[in-house]
Amino acid sequence: MKSHYKNIEQKLFNRKSENALRELKVNNELIDFCSNDYLGFASEPEIHIQNGIELFGSTGSRLISGNHKITEEVEVYLASYYKAESSLIFNSGYNANLGLFSSLPQRGDTIIYDELIHASIRDGIRLSNANSFSFKHNDLVALEEKIKNAKGQIWIAVESVYSMDGDEAPLKELTQLCKNNDVALIVDEAHACGIFGEKGEGLIVEYGLENDVFARVVTFGKAFGAHGAVVLGSKLLRNYLINYSRAFIYTTALPLPSILIMKKAHTFLENNLDRINKLKELIKYFKESTFNFQLLTFNSNSAIQCVVVPGNDEVKTLAEKVQSRGFDVRPILSPTVPKGEERLRICLHSFNTKEQIAELIKVIQD
Repeated sequence: MKSHYKNIEQKLFNRKSENALRELKVNNELIDFCSNDYLGFASEPEIHIQNGIELFGSTGSRLISGNHKITEEVEVYLASYYKAESSLIFNSGYNANLGLFSSLPQRGDTIIYDELIHASIRDGIRLSNANSFSFKHNDLVALEEKIKNAKGQIWIAVESVYSMDGDEAPLKELTQLCKNNDVALIVDEAHACGIFGEKGEGLIVEYGLENDVFARVVTFGKAFGAHGAVVLGSKLLRNYLINYSRAFIYTTALPLPSILIMKKAHTFLENNLDRINKLKELIKYFKESTFNFQLLTFNSNSAIQCVVVPGNDEVKTLAEKVQSRGFDVRPILSPTVPKGEERLRICLHSFNTKEQIAELIKVIQD
């Protein structure tokens, strides 16, 4: 057993020598420019304080004892909200992507994914028996070449808004390409839902493409300040996942408080759409204020903005400086992003102010 610990110790030493060792940090009192709580819903009492209903904890998987009529009612509500035929709740976005990609593509099929796709999708792909290839980020020419050489049924995986760069996938062109080639498109909307669309339904609905994608994954741990996720698609897809998705079948169901918070967050947003408008105003202000900022290299219209500072040592030093001035901005290190593209990932929120943003920019530029 000593050799096992020695191997683990060596792995951690290697990570530390690259100044890339991850450590847990307790939440602090700094001004938040790092969380995914884009609309401030995570601390909204109207969403999280529940009265007047008897709530239950988890008792088992949904196929055994953990299903409840409230859960199915919320799934119907979410399907309607996102203009989908059907929906199925998963315990997290990671769990949803794992369950979706590990069960749908079969041996002999091909999954083609954007090179910047989220780790949860990559892990789901690894668990499938399908062939898989990446294509250059948002490069439709490269994607079409991959499609020409693919075998079996073809599945394309993209994010509508990319979690590290904050830029958008060319969704309109993607859906047309998939139509032309009889390809199924799966879109992760984790960082678009709650922000884009008339009611925060995401970019797919904003562009009117909900009938042109095979499946969407919407997670509630970002703008909605909740837990869990939902896979949106046809009734056929829902029934398939209930029968074949091991990540759904073999996990304990979410407790009812989590299910109800999903719905409350959406109804609260419908009555407080000004938060989306406030966030978009701040995104515009940030972009205008950094128009000539040489370190900004990604064209993002989302809440995610980046300042590229190559090198783990360099970006950590800048992050510590910014934190010492009262702003909670975290460094994103390699290998999470490619070497040379280390960055400060700045998340904007509806509760931030223009004054805070202006001061943050000044601190970074000093």
